Amino acid sequence: MPAVTATPPDRRVNDTLLWIASTALIIVGLAGTVLPALPGTALVLAGAVLGAWVDDFTRVGYGTLALLAALAVISWVLEYVASLLGAKKAGASRLALVGAAIGTVAGLLLGIVGVLFLPLVGAAIGEYLERRDHGQAMKVGVATWLGLIAGMLAKVVIAFVMVGIFVVALVW
Repeated sequence: MPAVTATPPDRRVNDTLLWIASTALIIVGLAGTVLPALPGTALVLAGAVLGAWVDDFTRVGYGTLALLAALAVISWVLEYVASLLGAKKAGASRLALVGAAIGTVAGLLLGIVGVLFLPLVGAAIGEYLERRDHGQAMKVGVATWLGLIAGMLAKVVIAFVMVGIFVVALVW
């Protein structure tokens, strides 16, 4: 009669805790796609890697993780490029870009409303200080803001695609 090996209770508890940590990383990562203080897609990727590791990479393999890593990098690039393109298209000065960055950091202190609107204010103030032109300052502020929003939306979509790929690989 073959020997029956059971998973020791300690291993099951540890695995459960690690799955909870994996899920928490993914959820916090999804929140991080709209909160600039958190590296959204990096946390989603970390949660997927942890989940794959807990499962000994049997269902979520290295190819899937490589795809998720590539999507995370694409997300970071798109977010950066979208905001720069929005600002550049409006003819933003260097000071407008600095203002948008300062507005983003200051927005973290004011929650989601600050995160969404202080980059616009910062870019407009920076542009106004550079050129003393109200119309150009508003144009640059709005264009920078639209670029930031487009980048954020792309990051949100990519993060959910990453979660979908992970879940499909896990249950397939």
